[in-house]
Amino acid sequence: MEFGLATESRSIEYRSPMGTGMSMPLEVDLVDIIQQLHQHLDPRTVFACFGKIMGQHLPLYGIRLEYKDFQFHWGQQQGYVIEQNITFAERKFTINYMLKAPLVPSQTQRLAQLQSLVLQPLVNAVQYKEMSQQAMYDSLTKLGNRHYYRESLRKEIARAQRNQTPLSLIALDLDNFKQLNDDFGHQLGDNALIEFAELLNSTIRDTDLAFRIGGDEFTILLQADTKVASMLCQRILDALASHDYLEKYQVSTSMGIALWQVNDTEKSLYLRADNALYKAKAAGRQCFQIQSV
Repeated sequence: MEFGLATESRSIEYRSPMGTGMSMPLEVDLVDIIQQLHQHLDPRTVFACFGKIMGQHLPLYGIRLEYKDFQFHWGQQQGYVIEQNITFAERKFTINYMLKAPLVPSQTQRLAQLQSLVLQPLVNAVQYKEMSQQAMYDSLTKLGNRHYYRESLRKEIARAQRNQTPLSLIALDLDNFKQLNDDFGHQLGDNALIEFAELLNSTIRDTDLAFRIGGDEFTILLQADTKVASMLCQRILDALASHDYLEKYQVSTSMGIALWQVNDTEKSLYLRADNALYKAKAAGRQCFQIQSV
């Protein structure tokens, strides 16, 4: 399929150039360049490969590219800057080239030639990353989904076994969620799930992982013991109490904590956390319990 390529260039910054223009190679192996760019499915790896290739043929300090929510950088952000606004396959790109010296006509032609090669493999890599994320994350709450939870739990158990480090699992759900849907409708129920997921993301540590595994059921994985897990549960309860939207509709949560033991499987660890969750509900909800071995 043929794609149109339209560019608009303008200088947006000038700093004293260091060095002079590079001598240009007579030939460029376009087949080899295309093969290099299509070898990878990670967008940043594709762009790094592109930057390296461009740096071999042009007097560049660095490159910066913006596409959708992605921002890519290669090299140093200094020098004489040329901005390219590009439409490729009905997609908008902005590319800034940081030059050691203004380009001569033959170098400008070489830039356009090489630039056109990177866009399709970069789009492919971004689309692959987006599809991978869709397979890993819940579409409503943007937390990890059940599949990602299972994969992560398997990896975390292996890490705990290998390093002899603690691993805690928190099982939690929203109290009386069915009643909330019945009283106010499913749209408000969805909004409550979204708000609660955002609360979890803002409360957990960078090393913790939160998931929505179905309905109003959530889990959190922590590389920590039950003392740290208990502190996190209390932070969640405190955050709920001061959350205007969730407090308005009296949204609360019950939580159960289980510490991974050597004889635990993925299933047995979850069942122990789930048992602790039901103990919390029996204790009056809006609290947490720790499951012993």
